[in-house]
Amino acid sequence: MLNPLDKYYLDKEEPYRSCLQSLREIILAMHPSITEKWRYGMPFFYCNDRMACYLWLDKKNLKPYLGIVEGSRVEFEGLVQGNRKRMKIFMVDPHKNLPVRNIKNILRQMLKVYGLVSK
Repeated sequence: MLNPLDKYYLDKEEPYRSCLQSLREIILAMHPSITEKWRYGMPFFYCNDRMACYLWLDKKNLKPYLGIVEGSRVEFEGLVQGNRKRMKIFMVDPHKNLPVRNIKNILRQMLKVYGLVSK
């Protein structure tokens, strides 16, 4: 029987499954202190036991996105705050190559917020 995390990814149709799984791999490879947990019905990634980011599929436009919990403290073109007070999201197009450099830049800034990389 699959755990909820693995089931979340495997239940998605292509190209969403591959896109989300690639994002998962990028996030987990960024730092050894990043762990993944199933919270609020979605995959959440923690830095030193603090919620840092999550992955989700937007219901309106069906685009996967990376949500940054402390997004208000991260500046990067393409991160959208909308009407959120604290979080920002970065949408990706599952039909195109992932903007890996941009994703890693966002994640590096996120890691700075949690004190896991020097400023």
